[in-house]
Amino acid sequence: MLKKIVMGALCASSLLLAKDVNIAVVTHGADTDTFWSVVKNGVNNAKDDMGVNVNYRNPASGDLTEMARLIDSAIAKRPDGLVVSIPDANALGKSIQKAIKLGIPVITINSGAAYGKKIGSLMHVGQSEYDAGLQAGKRAKKAGAKSFICVNHEITNLSTEQRCQGFADALGVKNNMLDVGVDPTEIERKVKPKLKNVDAVLTVGPTSASPTIKAIEKARLGRHIYFATFDVSKDILYGIETGVIDFAIDQQQYLQGYMPIVVLTQMAKFGVLQSGDINSGPGYITKENISLVEKYAGKYR
Repeated sequence: MLKKIVMGALCASSLLLAKDVNIAVVTHGADTDTFWSVVKNGVNNAKDDMGVNVNYRNPASGDLTEMARLIDSAIAKRPDGLVVSIPDANALGKSIQKAIKLGIPVITINSGAAYGKKIGSLMHVGQSEYDAGLQAGKRAKKAGAKSFICVNHEITNLSTEQRCQGFADALGVKNNMLDVGVDPTEIERKVKPKLKNVDAVLTVGPTSASPTIKAIEKARLGRHIYFATFDVSKDILYGIETGVIDFAIDQQQYLQGYMPIVVLTQMAKFGVLQSGDINSGPGYITKENISLVEKYAGKYR
């Protein structure tokens, strides 16, 4: 059935001109999360490069009920493609399945790769979150870490849990996640007392990394806490430069915004679709290569 839907979409849309292509993008990133501003830059640049129409929407506070409503609103306009992140399949699955049943090609980005494949998405643009966490944990273990906390500001997002779990499995310990929310003051307050009991800290993104840097600096433990984080921001680069952060895992989120627009445009215009997912990460940013990404942090990296 899925094959018939996809082929039907290809045949129906193969004669579209770029100016007639309409693509909807709905992500879960809150307005305050700098990670998603880079994704949006990728979307906007691809829109201009491809000459297509793209409508980017996100729930201002990251609320998933609102995100489901935005997806429903987007598919009601019957776009030629839908790009969507899936942090929680229970909250968003019904809306995304509706799009697929209507024959709208769907590409998942950032989170929800496995669920997307299960319900019939075309591909995923992102990274294997578990494997990225596992490799980060192996680096920490090699450096001598035996215990850790994972500072998780998106506790309901399966992808962030997978990051933490991979790190835990590499160390051979229980997944020790700390639910901190998104308020910087609260994150710092919750993290600081936990530092004296662990060798390492993993943060799942800039929102949790920035307050954790402050917590570590203020704790003055007299020893180095091995600190790894996901994603890139100016604060994270500062942490790497000053030696507070050992490395950052870069999933190149700019590509998560850019590449789906390119793929869906080519599919709508010519009926071509590449085989397989697009792996945007992981890469690693350390003191040795930080100069390569500093210039573009917060915009393209």
